[in-house]
Amino acid sequence: MNRTGYVHDTRYLLHDTGPYHPEMPERLNAIYKGLADADLLGQLVRIPPRYAELRWIETVHTVDYIRRFEEACLAGRKMLDFPDNQMCTDTYETALLAVGGVLEAARRLMDGEIDNAFCAVRPPGHHAETGTAMGFCYFNNIAICARYLQQACGIARVGIIDFDVHHGNGTQHIFERDPTVFYYSSHEHPSFAFPGTGRAFEKGEGEGLGFTRNYPLLPGQGDAEYHELVETDMIPAIDAFKPEVLLVSTGFDAHAEDDMSGVNLSTDGYSWVMEQIVDLAKKHCNGRLISILEGGYNLDRLGELASNHVRILLTR
Repeated sequence: MNRTGYVHDTRYLLHDTGPYHPEMPERLNAIYKGLADADLLGQLVRIPPRYAELRWIETVHTVDYIRRFEEACLAGRKMLDFPDNQMCTDTYETALLAVGGVLEAARRLMDGEIDNAFCAVRPPGHHAETGTAMGFCYFNNIAICARYLQQACGIARVGIIDFDVHHGNGTQHIFERDPTVFYYSSHEHPSFAFPGTGRAFEKGEGEGLGFTRNYPLLPGQGDAEYHELVETDMIPAIDAFKPEVLLVSTGFDAHAEDDMSGVNLSTDGYSWVMEQIVDLAKKHCNGRLISILEGGYNLDRLGELASNHVRILLTR
């Protein structure tokens, strides 16, 4: 049995996106209930989050953007940069807490207190650019975690696997010139025309050329195509890079019953993908893996998908 950390806090519910917004606080309630119904909460190492220090946010985001985000919340503005980035006066502090929860999981992982972790945080992060909020995301949680691991923990090579159904444009752009972070994304393309990035020919730039890898999936594809991409593309790519820590942008929105995509990955298919990712972490990273919540909007399925995900982290 692995020591699996679990980042959860009711303060993540304070980020109010307004009525009918898909990235709603109820997502975390559904995940918590799913873990409770599966009798998994007692087996997890609870990790209380802290507010992230700005010096770690600034490793990824510009000072001007951080200030603009904070001021917008203080002024009571209801959105930032794009209409889908709905927010409230608590959103800035909640975003700091999301990053801080992920960083606390990383600290405990590197201190040997846990073997892996699932961070059920919000707002999500992988669409956030260095100076722009995008796609429900304000701070790029996983990118900041990668920089923290490198700068605070001495990790040389960080691998990021992103299997949210939408391409993590922010994460790719942050690291596309960096050969020390390998970014692998499987996603639908075209995907409701959002974000419109992540085509197979996007492989990084300059010194980072070859350290970005995208595997687009057409609408309607499902388990068979995911098996092919994992076995013939993702596993060989991670094997070649040999990361010291593996970070996962975990989106549950590729599920066949999630209305935010046209990809048809099944519940069992999700579990199979995560099993392969955990095996890669065991092979290259001594099992060191941090899973960070991104998308997933079907409240009837989130609890089941998250409990399966966490059970794999505990027992694989």
